[in-house]
Amino acid sequence: MTIYERRTYDITVGKMNDVIALYSNEGYAALEAGGFSANLVGYFTSDTGPLHQLIHLWRFDDDAARRDFWKRLFEDETFMQFAGQLRPMILRQEIQLLNPAPWGPKP
Repeated sequence: MTIYERRTYDITVGKMNDVIALYSNEGYAALEAGGFSANLVGYFTSDTGPLHQLIHLWRFDDDAARRDFWKRLFEDETFMQFAGQLRPMILRQEIQLLNPAPWGPKP
């Protein structure tokens, strides 16, 4: 069964522009180069509610595929170089697994 994973990163106040630049210049390119962007539904930044958040949503065939994906991504040297630059700007990370409702569109 398809599952979705929402990752929410609380970013240090004043660092969101740096995070956006880092993802724009290195992070997304590393995902694409390693073949990891196919599972990505989208990246989002918060505009209301809790601010200074970077949110990304991923789609996987099942939990085994999800676990394999993250294992392979965290073994990717280019992505990990990017992640090493990103981590100091993250205050907190929350991961939520979501099951699609039986009605409506499936992104």
